[in-house]
Amino acid sequence: MAEEKAKAADKRLAIIKIYLKDFSFESPLSPSVFRADEWKPQMNLNLRSVHAKVDNDYHEVILTITIEAKDKESDKTLFLVELHQAGLFEISGYSGEELAALTGSFCPNILFPYAREAVASAIQRGGFPEFVLQPINFDALFMQQVQAQKLEAEKQAAAQAEKH
Repeated sequence: MAEEKAKAADKRLAIIKIYLKDFSFESPLSPSVFRADEWKPQMNLNLRSVHAKVDNDYHEVILTITIEAKDKESDKTLFLVELHQAGLFEISGYSGEELAALTGSFCPNILFPYAREAVASAIQRGGFPEFVLQPINFDALFMQQVQAQKLEAEKQAAAQAEKH
């Protein structure tokens, strides 16, 4: 019991800085896109996060969100937004699995509200109707990724066993 309390006391997680690392907004059909009678685009959302150890206990997590709105009939891009919302986190005292969960789920959850606001603001400033990016369950996404990695490892192990 005392050991567990000591280990918990050695754990540290702190947000050092949240920042916009890269941002792009394109509206290639402006101003003609605003003359359309109806606004019903096909929306595509791509979401991913990456983690890199900066030094010792500092880790950079980057949440990338790409949103593309295309005209349903012509398949032409109406707007394209790509955002790299980043954070520098001090993380220490956690096991490898705990660190993976923090950088794969907890940290993206921290970054998401900042990314959502930046994306919504850019789209609206681009002259388009309000865009609300729905909440994302990063815990579920992280668990899916872990399961996919386990399945892939099992497949590779089975393939190796067949070769011998």
